[in-house]
Amino acid sequence: MANEDQQAVERLQQVYGRMKEEVGRVIVGQNEVVEQTLMAIFCRGHALLVGVPGLAKTLLVSTLSKALELSFKRIQFTPDLMPADITGTDVLEVNPETGHRSFRFVHGPLFANLVLADEINRTPPKTQAALLEAMQEHHVTVGEHTLHLPNPFFVLATQNPIEQEGTYPLPEAQLDRFLFNIVVDYPTAEDEREIIRRVTSPSDVEVTPSLNAEEIVRLQAVVRRVPVGDHVIDFAAKLARATRPKSDEAPDFVREMVGWGAGPRAGISLISAAKAHAVLRGRFHATTADVVAIAKPVLRHRVITTFNAEAAGITTDDIIRRLVEALAPKSDIVL
Repeated sequence: MANEDQQAVERLQQVYGRMKEEVGRVIVGQNEVVEQTLMAIFCRGHALLVGVPGLAKTLLVSTLSKALELSFKRIQFTPDLMPADITGTDVLEVNPETGHRSFRFVHGPLFANLVLADEINRTPPKTQAALLEAMQEHHVTVGEHTLHLPNPFFVLATQNPIEQEGTYPLPEAQLDRFLFNIVVDYPTAEDEREIIRRVTSPSDVEVTPSLNAEEIVRLQAVVRRVPVGDHVIDFAAKLARATRPKSDEAPDFVREMVGWGAGPRAGISLISAAKAHAVLRGRFHATTADVVAIAKPVLRHRVITTFNAEAAGITTDDIIRRLVEALAPKSDIVL
């Protein structure tokens, strides 16, 4: 890496420490969730946050937007939400002096750096498809016009895993657009006591920005330039291919318990996320250990288990853990 890139990585590591402190003033615990969300941002990726209600998913995203000094919009997805409600629409205006009529485009909530798509599985496929275009292309199409979204642009979507009545499950094609599937778990006993203490006490915490949009764009370019050895790429490709039950490289337990494996985008995501994982630790190169560290959030929404696996209580995380244990160098296994 060039000298400038090394300096940028060192600065990011310092900023990352300050950022965790600032976020920690509002959010108790959830360090892994915060780190994975930041990794997705530095990879120009989107993330799906899955957790039961009340785990501060919305507060986490809004706090991160303040720490990164990004424009923030929240969209509460509902069954009656239409594409124009999130992309924007043309409105007819009449000049009161001349009587002249003209159309003016009113921007929807997608026109922000950081968009929180709350309960994304509660809206119909048509609106999900409009969000999909924005996530993939970084623009929206309204009538005959294509409008570009701000740079940087990220979608952090939340999903409630326990309420499935009246929902529209995300299709695999849209799930694959998310770099990470981040599981937001219950807090520890100590963290839960601290949450209760903070929420029930007077508080007026102001989050100090650690980065801004322009710096994030520069750091994204630095992350892309992080060197990766051929053996690391080979490992990521082998890990992705091993999830496919019809592949010759798939172990027997995958053939038995996996109905559908990860596509080529999984290997790309593994390497991209491994680079960000290395950079946040102040390293200038990604290793197989970095790939192992981010394997679960990258693969868990790209591997579909069979009915037999579900009946036996085997999750995609269990399958990913077994794959890593079978394929990774022993010194890198930390799952």
